[in-house]
Amino acid sequence: QFNKRIYIRNTFGRSVMQQMQPHWPSNLVKVVFHMRLNNRTHQGTIKVRRMRQNCKKCISAPMETPVIDSENLDILMESLLKNIRKKFYNEDFGPVSRRHVGVDVKSPHEPSHCEGCMAGVCNMDVDDLANELDGCRL
Repeated sequence: QFNKRIYIRNTFGRSVMQQMQPHWPSNLVKVVFHMRLNNRTHQGTIKVRRMRQNCKKCISAPMETPVIDSENLDILMESLLKNIRKKFYNEDFGPVSRRHVGVDVKSPHEPSHCEGCMAGVCNMDVDDLANELDGCRL
C-alpha cells in the first residue's frame, strides 16, 4: 500500500554552538528525506532530517543542527522535487543537477563528530537505510 524512498543530499551548512561563540562551516552536511506515498490515496509525506555535527575542539560538545542558507535550501527543494517526479512518476530530467553553494573549508570532515557518519547514514546502502529509518522519528 505504501511506496517508500530515501533520498540523501550533501549541502553546505554552518553549525553554531548554543552555549559559546564557536561556529564551523561544512560542505558535507547530510540531509535525509524519507518519502512515503500512499498508493491508494496518491498522497504522500516527506520527513526531513539534517544530520548534526559537534565541535571538534570542545570536550563533550552536544550535537548541533546546522543552519542551511536559503540558496542551498532552494537547491535542495529543487533536487527533491526532481527526485520525487523521477522515482514516483517516472519523469526523466537527465543527469543535470545543481550543486550546493559551499565555501572553501580548511579542515577535513571528521566522521567522529558527524551524526550521519556515526549512525552509518553517510555510507549506508539506501535500501538498508530505508529499513533502518522506517521506525525512527525523523
